[in-house]
Amino acid sequence: MHELRIGVSYDFRNPVDSGVSDAHLYAEILEQVKWLDQIGADMVWFTEHHFVADGYLPSWVPVAGAMAAVTEHVRFGTDICLMPFNHPIRLAEDLAVLDNISGGRVDIGLGMGYAPHEFRGFGFPPSRRVSLMNEGIEVLQRCFTGERFSYHGKRYQFEDVIIKPGYVQEGGPPLWLASMSEAGALRAAHYDTNFLPQGLRKESFDPWVDALESSNRKTSDKRVGIIRSILVTEDKFADWPVIRAAEKYRMELYKRFFQESGEGFGQTGEPVPQTWIVGDVEHCIAELKFFISDFGITDIVTMAVPPGLRTNQMGDSLQLLFTEVVPRLKSELKRLDPN
Repeated sequence: MHELRIGVSYDFRNPVDSGVSDAHLYAEILEQVKWLDQIGADMVWFTEHHFVADGYLPSWVPVAGAMAAVTEHVRFGTDICLMPFNHPIRLAEDLAVLDNISGGRVDIGLGMGYAPHEFRGFGFPPSRRVSLMNEGIEVLQRCFTGERFSYHGKRYQFEDVIIKPGYVQEGGPPLWLASMSEAGALRAAHYDTNFLPQGLRKESFDPWVDALESSNRKTSDKRVGIIRSILVTEDKFADWPVIRAAEKYRMELYKRFFQESGEGFGQTGEPVPQTWIVGDVEHCIAELKFFISDFGITDIVTMAVPPGLRTNQMGDSLQLLFTEVVPRLKSELKRLDPN
């Protein structure tokens, strides 16, 4: 059984009416991450989107580098890095540098994107995203071997490539693939990566489980991660409304992306849960235990600064999460499965 890891996620969205400059928000979050590293957070994940008016994070590697320089424990990863918009050789080099700066504290989670405006902005049609995704994965996996290689695909052709500096982690940063569809689930199984399920259970999670089991592989050998936010509070009626408003703002963007792309919009069925868990310490532990057991989750991150809020508005909840909820949760899970 993999050790449970719980951390935070950032998108750096800053609504135009927030009254806070982007530079100030970045500085606040950097200080917050230094504090979270000291109180027990296991990881920091980033999300990526482009050309969004509120400054949605388009480039996560420099942010992770700045955070790595002032932390000692947290791992850095993505849910997700949009592979079609990142040249795989350049991404592999950036990851190598980040792996060295952080002392081997890097993971990389990939997805292929779906928002039409991003493909227009980068100058190619969404129809190329599958080949760019698959070839990008293959190139990264070759880069992570640390050996010299050539590659001849439809989108990428390279001769005599080797990534330097080398990676601190043997085999390179652990690779994760995200999925909202059966095709994505089968892709994660095919490339034998860790998994980031999203959307409907029957469309993403279940096909991945079936694919692994049909090839005599165990899902328990893989890490399964998700963004599922947690508000630890003794008074949810007082504390939840401001978070709920920020969450509504956050989700409006994805709703628009789905409507514009037609992908996943209007589908019905049991979702892989990503709704907030809100309540006191006991309630949060109980909800997390059930969720982890149901989906075999090994990695969970919570939004540390929902859009429009300041870092101090989440401080009490994060303090309770990492000093009370997480230690007790890990202890109870270990008692249930000491192996």
